[in-house]
Amino acid sequence: MMRTVIKGKTWKLGDDINTDLILPGPYLTMRDTEQMMQHVLEGAIPRFAEKIRKGEIIVAGKNFGSGSSREIAPLLLKRLGVGAVVAESFARIFFRNAINIGLPVIECKDISEKIKSGDVLEINLETGTIKNVSRKENYAGTRLPKFLLEIIEAGGALKRLRQSAQ
Repeated sequence: MMRTVIKGKTWKLGDDINTDLILPGPYLTMRDTEQMMQHVLEGAIPRFAEKIRKGEIIVAGKNFGSGSSREIAPLLLKRLGVGAVVAESFARIFFRNAINIGLPVIECKDISEKIKSGDVLEINLETGTIKNVSRKENYAGTRLPKFLLEIIEAGGALKRLRQSAQ
């Protein structure tokens, strides 16, 4: 059964958070993903990797994940325990890469104007609704189609394919 509701504290970022900011280029040559994880978003939030707690939510403005198609960017966010990313819009390749590895992503118009870092959100993936528990407000996010929810529930596209083959 899918965990359709994600609840967590938010980390707010701005517009155009690109994959080079998510994982700066100099760290791409590292072979140890644990070491790579320590540098995630360090240019935007110093020591982010030490501060983030499992299930917390990144909220951003427009064009989250733009830049190169670094599959490692959403993967490291997921490995750090990010519960979901909510943004006004996503770069399409980042959106697909996130779904492919099972990281929930949801679009919500003007979300960056409606929340502050530290607000607690409750995201219903099935309906696309986002409840700001801290402010007692509700927002309408984009509802993901069933087949994408199945990929997220399985933990990624490859795991979903393995389930289908059984």
